[in-house]
Amino acid sequence: MQDSRRNVFLLVCCQALLLTNAVTLTSIGALAGYSLAVNKAFATLPASGYVIGGFLGTYPASMWMRRVGRRNGFLTGGTFGLLGAILASAAMFSGSLAMLCLGTMLLGVNNAFGQYYRFAAADVAGAANADFKARAISYVLAGGLVGGIVGPEVSKYTRGLVAPTFAASYASLFAFGLVAMAIASRLRIPAAQDSVSEGTARPLRDIVSQPVFVVAVTAGAMGYGVMNLLMTATPLAMGFCGLPYSASATVIASHVIAMFAPSFVTGDLIRRFGVLHVMLVGVIAMFACAAVALSGQLFVHFWWALVLLGVGWNFMYIGGTTLIAGAFGPADKAKAQGVNEVTVFAVLAVSSFSSGVLVNTQGWRTLVFVSLPLLLVALAAILWLRLGFGRPKTASA
Repeated sequence: MQDSRRNVFLLVCCQALLLTNAVTLTSIGALAGYSLAVNKAFATLPASGYVIGGFLGTYPASMWMRRVGRRNGFLTGGTFGLLGAILASAAMFSGSLAMLCLGTMLLGVNNAFGQYYRFAAADVAGAANADFKARAISYVLAGGLVGGIVGPEVSKYTRGLVAPTFAASYASLFAFGLVAMAIASRLRIPAAQDSVSEGTARPLRDIVSQPVFVVAVTAGAMGYGVMNLLMTATPLAMGFCGLPYSASATVIASHVIAMFAPSFVTGDLIRRFGVLHVMLVGVIAMFACAAVALSGQLFVHFWWALVLLGVGWNFMYIGGTTLIAGAFGPADKAKAQGVNEVTVFAVLAVSSFSSGVLVNTQGWRTLVFVSLPLLLVALAAILWLRLGFGRPKTASA
């Protein structure tokens, strides 16, 4: 149990550094793209590149870790991150939007590997104490709090540190990536192939047809898609409203804190009230976010909307992860987790690109209205499972 807690602590540290990079990218991505793009509707292309990198890397990352183990997989992802940081920083010096998108795409591949920190926590926690699994997932995601605090400050400090603007911000990601790789090298998690032998893997069609899998992926993808749609556009929308960069950085920081601060209690809430009830509260929080966002465009409206958005995402994301982690055994988990991540990143890719186009051409209010049908799909999926269709056996409903 002590070794499991040590591994979870190291994963928390890795998650903190991963989110520091992610939040820094979120804070500057649309603005950096706006400064380089000839057609300003393509301002969020660097953010889209980040998500596309995640989409392209997430399933291969799962299969690679199945072969070489979690630790070696995380080190592989870190290498992509270092290359991406170098390219992104160089892109600002050369004024190349295409190079910036390539750099953020490689950073997105690193993020794809990092998305498995929470599943690695479930692996080590489940080996020692199955009841510790939901809390371990929550603790690792809580590491994102550091990113919520450090990331915006890094972006504010490095934004104009050297000319051109944002070049130093992207360069700072290289340093954070090196530290993350040093910590990941200390992980002691059993190689994935050791556990795969515990049973025969089922065909992929049997895995994805399970109701619990369908609901977990649908709710997770819709929740993450809405969060990304609104979060990515927020710095641009606030700029269009005449609010300074420091204001948008503060809103993004508060949003990320709201995304991860609940993680200290989300696992306990799931154990007490059931995973589906927690996910339902998450959807309600996101509807509340939309209501606040539509009520005005002052700083306070953006702040409250993004805080509610973060809390809603937390409950939906940890809930979906808990469903996936609890529904599949060692033989099936690599495929199940891989398909889950691919689906989420596919939705993220669409939402990232749509975010920039919609906020530039249609405005913030239209963007918020677009999120509502996605939330209704997530709500319907959760209620469908809650009413008894394929209710999970290993995660309390």
